[in-house]
Amino acid sequence: MKTAFLTAAVLAAAAIVSPALAAGYAAQGKDDFKRCRACHAIVAPDGATLEKGGKVGPNLYGIIGRAAGSVEGFAYSDSLKTLGANGLVWSEADLATYLTDPLAFARDRLDDPKAKTKMTFKVTDGSEADLAAYLASLAPAP
Repeated sequence: MKTAFLTAAVLAAAAIVSPALAAGYAAQGKDDFKRCRACHAIVAPDGATLEKGGKVGPNLYGIIGRAAGSVEGFAYSDSLKTLGANGLVWSEADLATYLTDPLAFARDRLDDPKAKTKMTFKVTDGSEADLAAYLASLAPAP
């Protein structure tokens, strides 16, 4: 009887906590973003630099709610531009999935085994939801 009660209590607690974990933690994502700075900066439309970083990748300000492959002046892969043209608008969930394996994401979404992306870095430590939450926290939803 105690085991059944304990099991039910643990499952109930997991159900309550799971949505928070799935959504990610922006504060942790801010710390995790230091790896992303090698290629990406975050610069607000008013020119304020929120995260100094490289220019190998596009500015990530406002990525959540933005069409894939759509930052003006950035040379995206044809595959990422096609994803955007086909209607992919970055959500936290899609971005988190993309971060774990950009190439597999593009190939799966385009149903094209030859699709390519320029981003080769993969987030393999489970921080992808936190990174997406952090990026979502930087700009108001469109």
